[in-house]
Amino acid sequence: MNKIYTILLLIAVSSTMAFAQNSKTKKADQYYDRLQYTDAAEAYQKLLKKGEGSTYVFERLGNSYFFINDTKKAETYYKRVVKRKDVDAETVYNYAQSLKANGKFGEYNTYMKQFAEMKPNDSRAVAFMKNPDYLPKIIDENAQKYAATNLDALNSKYSDFGGTVVGNDFYFTSARNTSRKKYGWNEEPFLDIYKASIVGGVEKNEVLLKGDVNTKYHESTVAITADGKRMYFDRNDYYNGKYKKDEEGINQLNIYCAENIDGEWKDIKPVPFNDHQFSNSHPALSPDGNTLYFTSDRPGGKGQADIYKVSISKDGTFGTPVNLGDNINTEGREGFPFVDANGTLYFSSDAHLGMGGMDVFAAEPQGDGFGKVRNLGLGVNSSDDDFAYSYDPATQEGYVSSNRKGGKGSDDIYKIKKLDICDVIINVIVVDASNDEPIGGARLDLFDNLENKLKSQTTGPNGIGKITVACNQEHVVQAFKEGYESNAETVASSKEGEKSIRIALRPIDEIVKGDLVKLNPILFDFDKHNIKPQAAFELDKLVELMKKNPEMVIKVEGHTDNRGSDAYNMDLSERRARSTVQYVISKGIAKDRISGQGFGESRPAVDCGDNCTEAQHQQNRRSEFIIVKK
Repeated sequence: MNKIYTILLLIAVSSTMAFAQNSKTKKADQYYDRLQYTDAAEAYQKLLKKGEGSTYVFERLGNSYFFINDTKKAETYYKRVVKRKDVDAETVYNYAQSLKANGKFGEYNTYMKQFAEMKPNDSRAVAFMKNPDYLPKIIDENAQKYAATNLDALNSKYSDFGGTVVGNDFYFTSARNTSRKKYGWNEEPFLDIYKASIVGGVEKNEVLLKGDVNTKYHESTVAITADGKRMYFDRNDYYNGKYKKDEEGINQLNIYCAENIDGEWKDIKPVPFNDHQFSNSHPALSPDGNTLYFTSDRPGGKGQADIYKVSISKDGTFGTPVNLGDNINTEGREGFPFVDANGTLYFSSDAHLGMGGMDVFAAEPQGDGFGKVRNLGLGVNSSDDDFAYSYDPATQEGYVSSNRKGGKGSDDIYKIKKLDICDVIINVIVVDASNDEPIGGARLDLFDNLENKLKSQTTGPNGIGKITVACNQEHVVQAFKEGYESNAETVASSKEGEKSIRIALRPIDEIVKGDLVKLNPILFDFDKHNIKPQAAFELDKLVELMKKNPEMVIKVEGHTDNRGSDAYNMDLSERRARSTVQYVISKGIAKDRISGQGFGESRPAVDCGDNCTEAQHQQNRRSEFIIVKK
């Protein structure tokens, strides 16, 4: 995900760090201040190459990557900043969140405790210190109550999110409209609202919303009255052809309403509590339509963005917005409210105790407000960003938007189904492939079929481990032991009972074949250079080999498929080689022991010319490992 929830909140970010900008950082700072974090990161990177690696630049790089949800790169640059005595507490918090998203839960705990020491009265710190070991409880597979299925027929390679159902119509938001200009934050087109049809339980046949709602700027989340006559939606502060900015030059989000006139949404009007100086976004209606919930960073709130409610009278006039209070809102970001037919409030937050970036939370109605906040757990949530949740308690189905692994685009929409809870016990035995002897002390990691890490444990002296999982779901068990090549087994879904699997680990030196290190293919998605989880699993074998052989030197050769120009593919392969090298270095291998070079499309693994299948294209997108010195 490209931190779409932050895009829609449009909160300007600042740092209290003593180190400041100068004339050399001016261009990068301009991108940063305009929230164009992709361009800002590139500009700050150029400063690093020129030797201008100040603490200020490292912090800005960390922030830039954090705000576009590249938590691995954010971690790399925050790491250069967080140990300074004058580090900003919010930077420490962002670093902790990056560590959590990257699965480094031990280090996450360490830096959350540092954050709590710096800001002991911050509600995020208070909640963490009350339950510092909360993650295993949330991530425990036994707690999973929902299954998520990607809306393959609807999602695109761009950001898609939302999910409002009215009869057989499905309203959502997408950046797929390539006729729009690109937004500087994430280099995707500006967002529009679409309407699809639900045919045989499948959401498909999407079209741009008819009427006057969509403009050349962002439109996003919608709420529609029960009679289908009025729509509330958020949009950049753009009305009657006028594009407004606040005193700092930032264009905020505001909420508008539209009327359904002969099947088209027209007569656009702003709500009266809009303001040019702060944002109002993410509208949602109560079941009776008498209350509008929304997100705002208006003055007087508790955190960076809070959830508010405002009454709607029978004549359509509005009351005064009211903050939902400390039970719901924190010093962080809360947004994307939704209230189901039973009055339960669902919302996303990056500050309540969660599994990754943004998690979805629920709070039951209680008096005039809401009761205890609870995390909805795996399925709805992942180690990435999860937001824009909606749910129908009658059908026990809903939708969540996420950038979790395995999706089609930067954000995808998933259908949520409540599970009938039952358990399966997986009996795992880990053995040495060379002599069939059991391996004690091997680490077992459990993943679901969306590559979310669920739990870890260690085999006993007899090489055996028992893992309890939810039934009727596919899982992957990975086994690791120092001195061995890691290995994995897929466990098919089944009903209640027990299953047994055997994972054989080869001594790590067996992956050396002559002057090559033979790994399973390090594959990349089309036009991407980031290290995918399965690639990381393979690269960890190389790391283990190089740790065992401290004199070994490796050269990484990066290759692309033949889509794109020669020059572009050469640059892309260089980036793929660099990202592979950086991953290995990040695991503790000295940088003078590994290098990389890109060869573009010049050395295909499969010479299929212009008639390549998608599988052949993926085979050509690869990294190879040459032993320069043993």
